[in-house]
Amino acid sequence: MRINLKNIFQFYYLGFRSMTVGKRLWLIIILKLIVMFLILKIFFFPNFLKTNFKTDKDRSNYVIEQLTK
Repeated sequence: MRINLKNIFQFYYLGFRSMTVGKRLWLIIILKLIVMFLILKIFFFPNFLKTNFKTDKDRSNYVIEQLTK
């Protein structure tokens, strides 16, 4: 039994097209993901190695030192 990619695409396309409440829920999910991955990363997860070390060698030495402690 061979599944055609066109049939799979049509299945999901028709399903999403006929949604009413589901479209709003997907919009909420997408907005939450944008907030989590973009905004939180920018403000709460700065690039520690780039801000504290100037060269790649210093960064790699720090990482090796932390891993081998």
